[in-house]
Amino acid sequence: MEERSVSELDGTGAPARTSAAIGGYLRAREHVFAEDTIRGARNAWQSLRLFSLVALVAALMGVAAWAFLTCLDAVTGFREAHLICFALLPAVGVFTAWLYRRYGKDAARGNNLVIDCAVSGRRIPPVMAPFTFVCSVATHLAGGSAGREGTAVQIGGTIADAVSRLFKLGEYDHQDLLMAGISAAFGGVFGTPLAGAFFGMEMCFVGKLQYRAGVYCLFASFVGDAVATALGASREGYDIGMVPQLGPSSLAFAVLAAVLFGIAARMFSGAIRVVKRFYAAHITNYLVAALVGAFVVLGTYVVFGLYDYGGLSSWLVEAGFTGAATPVDALLKLAMTALTLGAGFQGGEVTPIFGIGASLGGWLGAALGYSLGVTPAFGAALGMVGVFGSALNVPMTTILLGVDLFGGLAAPYFVIVSFVSYLVAGHRGVYPAQRIVTPKWRSLEADQGHTVNEVIADHHEKATRAS
Repeated sequence: MEERSVSELDGTGAPARTSAAIGGYLRAREHVFAEDTIRGARNAWQSLRLFSLVALVAALMGVAAWAFLTCLDAVTGFREAHLICFALLPAVGVFTAWLYRRYGKDAARGNNLVIDCAVSGRRIPPVMAPFTFVCSVATHLAGGSAGREGTAVQIGGTIADAVSRLFKLGEYDHQDLLMAGISAAFGGVFGTPLAGAFFGMEMCFVGKLQYRAGVYCLFASFVGDAVATALGASREGYDIGMVPQLGPSSLAFAVLAAVLFGIAARMFSGAIRVVKRFYAAHITNYLVAALVGAFVVLGTYVVFGLYDYGGLSSWLVEAGFTGAATPVDALLKLAMTALTLGAGFQGGEVTPIFGIGASLGGWLGAALGYSLGVTPAFGAALGMVGVFGSALNVPMTTILLGVDLFGGLAAPYFVIVSFVSYLVAGHRGVYPAQRIVTPKWRSLEADQGHTVNEVIADHHEKATRAS
């Protein structure tokens, strides 16, 4: 027992090897831990730096949102008191076309350019923000039927792009900051921070959420909303009234309404596209096209007495909630918005969409309310979010928009309406630059990887060949 081998005596036996292995493992882990610590510290610093820039962009956007909403309130009140302002439509239309063609570069593409820049890293012309601000306010002064989200998103995108270039951000940080700027714009203008957060992550794609930018978009949307609200930005409030219990009748109403909303959204985006194509195909001079388009809008107002459908037409939402609106109101607002935006006037689509959706939903609630146990206000709320989400291809934003505006009691209905109307609308929408990541239907798998605009052109070409 006292005898030991040479290997044991010279320290090369199993105990020595085990000790050496443990020591090597600990040294390796120490090296990995050191690298992880350095990497974590670097990531934390980069994230903190990006958060600081997001806060800056969101605060600036909050100020811009307040200024924009204040100007809209002022010109809307003035126009409603002085109908002669509608006579400014030709001058505003020609001025807008000339300004963008002469100095705007690609800025005339509006939100579609913002989408391209957020996805590909392209530069946004600095003139986009002041141009869209001035021309959108002028559009509303003259009575053009337009919204406000388009202007806000373009301003938010321009601010974010300028800050990104100033601080020389890399590709990923640039994209995250652009999406945060979009979120700050939506949250700041509409006072809906949860929806704003998801809008920044969802706006650029069909069938995808950019989760990487999620925390930045959430932070930006809340900051943009807080700053705009603190400065006194106007906020609309809506009372959804009674939310029916989930049951066969209420679920049937939600599905039926969602199908109608999806069809309306498809008609809305298609009408704008048809008007734009008509002017592009039949009038070669861009100033003449702008002038003709403006006179068509003005003539329609005058001949049919549709002055109430100019501007934001916020009364449509109120009428929808009381059951006083009809499908005719929705169609008239759709037509005036298509004529306005199709002629090249600046503004957004969301506020007109709210009016269209509330009109349809309120009418449906009034027509079927007694038999299915729903109210016009409930139907109008579903219509506001349903037409919005399917026209912009943002189902998750739609659900959160409903929660922001009306609370969480009706959330199950928002989910149903959001996804059903989203599918019914198909690969259409008001943002042709959106990238289709996940097709809505199996039969549309060939559309994956293309933009909405490319898909529409392809479908049109196939239909033409088939006929």
